[in-house]
Amino acid sequence: MPIKDFSLILANVILTVTGQICLKQGMTQVGRITGLGNALNSIAKTFANPYVLAGLGIYGFTSMIWLVVLSRMKLSIAYPMISLGYVLSIFAAWLVFKEQIPVTRIVGGVVICVGVYMVTLN
Repeated sequence: MPIKDFSLILANVILTVTGQICLKQGMTQVGRITGLGNALNSIAKTFANPYVLAGLGIYGFTSMIWLVVLSRMKLSIAYPMISLGYVLSIFAAWLVFKEQIPVTRIVGGVVICVGVYMVTLN
């Protein structure tokens, strides 16, 4: 795989995880949504939250990067590589939100990485 294509996918994955971090931070500030009544009251707070807006904006931008990736690569290689975002999000959750990460989740992340490597072999 050409380094330029790999770099585009990696940028897409990193930005997508960054968008998830923003969305999580925003929803932490908005608060727990527990039911329909609460959800309706929270909509205005949600879409006024700068972290939520940043996360959604990042998602829009990554969609444009993804279209470039799709114009350059086979879908059967490109799309499985997006699963690297699962691995990075585990690390980001630990780093940013101080979440406890059990060993089984780490092992799962390693399995994902091995799978992505295998997909890119041919």
